[in-house]
Amino acid sequence: MISPSLHPGPVRAVCERRRRWAFGLTPRSIGLLTVGFLLLIPGFWDGRLAYAMPAWEALVLLFALLDGLRLPPAAQLTAARSWSNAPALDSETEIELTIENHGQTIVDCRLVDDLPPALVAQPATHRLTAFPRVPATLRYCVEPQERGDCETGWLYVRYRSPLGLAERWARAPLTQTVRVYPALRTGEEQQIFLARSRQIDLQLRQARLRGLGRDFESLREYREGDDLRDICWTATARRGGLITRQYQTERSQAVWIVLDCGRLMRSRVALAAPPGKAALPVSQTGARVHSKLDHACTTAVALAQLALFSGDRVGLLAYGQTIQQRLLPGRGAAHLRQLIESLAQVHAESGEADHLRATATLNRLQPRRSLILWVTDLAETAMRPEVIDGAMQLLRRHVLLFVAMAQPEVESIAQARPKNLEQMFRAAAAQEMAGRRELLLARLHEQGALTLDLNPEALTSSVLNQYLAVKERAMV
Repeated sequence: MISPSLHPGPVRAVCERRRRWAFGLTPRSIGLLTVGFLLLIPGFWDGRLAYAMPAWEALVLLFALLDGLRLPPAAQLTAARSWSNAPALDSETEIELTIENHGQTIVDCRLVDDLPPALVAQPATHRLTAFPRVPATLRYCVEPQERGDCETGWLYVRYRSPLGLAERWARAPLTQTVRVYPALRTGEEQQIFLARSRQIDLQLRQARLRGLGRDFESLREYREGDDLRDICWTATARRGGLITRQYQTERSQAVWIVLDCGRLMRSRVALAAPPGKAALPVSQTGARVHSKLDHACTTAVALAQLALFSGDRVGLLAYGQTIQQRLLPGRGAAHLRQLIESLAQVHAESGEADHLRATATLNRLQPRRSLILWVTDLAETAMRPEVIDGAMQLLRRHVLLFVAMAQPEVESIAQARPKNLEQMFRAAAAQEMAGRRELLLARLHEQGALTLDLNPEALTSSVLNQYLAVKERAMV
């Protein structure tokens, strides 16, 4: 779950007039003025009745003027906005608006909260009745649609008295920077993975696997078949015979999450919405639409939570043409918060990512053996993609879990039965792309990498299961 400290802070401001003449007539006043024109009808038969119309109009305008004068000025209204939880993808965020009326008259307010498209598709109008010196609040929910920082706008207020003949227009500068975080899995969704992690940890403690890790455990005499690199020459000199080191599985391993933020991760993928819940934005098929990078960030948060719970240290490297975010491995709640903050700020670039730069940076930051989760996609080029070359360089030192995010639309085209010539060519192209991806991943797997080619909806669960399998087999 997101720490409460990630919530946007409340913002409060005194209202001000929207313009110099910030008042006007209400639809009720206009309706009463329209009724006055009906008095012209009997005026055709009796001229004295024609004077009733201007008298009626003057009376309505007088009452509207008096009603407007009774309204408190904009400076006597104070507005505030607060957030119930941190905004995150695929989850609703409740916003509370508060109006404090320091005047003497009850006011009926119509509020329009100017929020950016990243939070709400279309700002809605809310009604609120504010009594004198009693804070009035209302709550409404939004479902964020894009990660990252966004700026909220002003709160626009139109208020009138219970008589409703005139209204005033005001606005409050409730501008603030709001950060939208990646989607988080709930505690119920994580429970099965956490339980399996505890079971694996107990098994490793009982077995105390020797020789598979790199944590020093003890010394013993050299035996035929031992790796010469494990010989302890200082102990050999003291004892006069070959002495070799024994190792055990590390209790705390480094897990690096590497995210490709290049152009291939900008493509958007439609996923089915959860039952009974509407998703925004909505495609023509009624499905939830997020970019591949959004799904990768969601998986990164879930893996970080599980790895930290298992006692491992988690680091992050997000890159495009340059390194966007870099976070050295660490543990603890503060480190998890910093990682979530970093993931909220990564963005997909329009150009191709520099995979070799990311590989060189990671090898420099992590010289010791570690587990690396690399989430990317494969470019359709005549030559071998650069990301494959970078992955093979990491395999010399690290355990690599290489995840290529597939495009469901391409798979559906490849599996569909063509009905005309155009569909036949499209299916053939899609099948060729799928075959090339399969061949590249197979070659990478032959070099020792763990490879996955997944649709976004299966990404998180598959990665968590693969991480637990790596832990269980003590591969790092």
